[in-house]
Amino acid sequence: MRAVILGSGVIGVTTAYELARDGHEVTVVDRLAEPALETSFANAGLIAPGHAYTWSSPRAPGILWRSLFDKSQALRFKPSLDPRLWNWTVRFLRNCTAERARINTKRKVRLCIYSQGELQRISAETGVNYHELKGGLLYLYRSAKSFERGASHTRILADEGLELRAVDRDEMARIDPALEPVKEQFAGAVFAPTDGSGDARVFTVNLARYCRERLGVKFRFNTEVTGFATSGDRVTGVTTKDGVVSGDEFVMSLGVFSPFLATKLGASLPIYPIKGYSVTLPLDGHNNPPTIGGVDEDNLVAYARFGDRIRATATAEFAGYDRSHKPADFTYMLGVMRKLFPDGANYDKPSYWAGLRPMTPEGTPIFGRGRYRNLMFNTGHGHMGWTMSAGSARIAADLIAGRRPAIDLTGMTLST
Repeated sequence: MRAVILGSGVIGVTTAYELARDGHEVTVVDRLAEPALETSFANAGLIAPGHAYTWSSPRAPGILWRSLFDKSQALRFKPSLDPRLWNWTVRFLRNCTAERARINTKRKVRLCIYSQGELQRISAETGVNYHELKGGLLYLYRSAKSFERGASHTRILADEGLELRAVDRDEMARIDPALEPVKEQFAGAVFAPTDGSGDARVFTVNLARYCRERLGVKFRFNTEVTGFATSGDRVTGVTTKDGVVSGDEFVMSLGVFSPFLATKLGASLPIYPIKGYSVTLPLDGHNNPPTIGGVDEDNLVAYARFGDRIRATATAEFAGYDRSHKPADFTYMLGVMRKLFPDGANYDKPSYWAGLRPMTPEGTPIFGRGRYRNLMFNTGHGHMGWTMSAGSARIAADLIAGRRPAIDLTGMTLST
């Protein structure tokens, strides 16, 4: 069977791998020049079931309201005339109840745990390098109040089988000695020993190379999809400026651009871009970088180490498709990182980036088919795309094969 994957980010390339592994003839189509140049390019890098809490929580409406006046808020709402922003935000706010947050978080962590296992399988099968760091992640809390709240929230994740434990500042510093000089800043941490980190872009590029060289997957870069050729209830090909790419099965993994092409197929995808910022710093001989990744929860700054680099990420900005940034946008997160790891990196050589997370109001991705029975959706993974990628790829491949996926997809399909 000929399978055509739309998108060469981490979701699209892992899906290509799984379909090729299942014996299909696979082609990946992307408008850009190489894999992982959009959301997968410089994301946080955390492989983090321990951070699977949904953003649509009871606290979110207040944070969004305060962000109109206080730009230090972790969630920032930037009003515009875009009706899609307002429609999506209303749906997001409807999910900001305690019960909806509990349901959506449980669905997210279930997929994250499954996906982490699938990533380990792919890594073992292919040997692709991605600067993986095992040993867990630390979720750091500066105040006793936030530490108590964070520790109490772990139950919802632990109930799904994730190992988590609250640790005091001394144990926190034993887990990551880089925090010893600054441990007095914190009340404690939640340690997720099975979480980890890795560079999503390096993984995607190396897996794409493996797919091309070992599995015969074809990649058509610089090829923008403009529409679809259809016959009855089937898609027969995707149209591009270079002609039609034909296939028997199609998978849409276009992240924040999925809704625009989906409308050409009569499908409405509740996906909207939520902007995030990251800065990558070289170690350059600095001798106390983090040994594992983590999140400063009170400041909502995530960090990870990739070989001789560290990366910090922050902010969720409801700002449409604007990816512009300026050095001042990174001042806050760099200040947090300097306090966390004063001798952790060369702060004079920052590399700035801003990307768009393909968020659904619930925070869960979208699988399944619409009115065309040979086009599969595997998109909308939000801020957890790297963590969810391998499991999502296996789910899409299983659905295409007519197999029942390994986890319950309730609430994660187009019709629910």
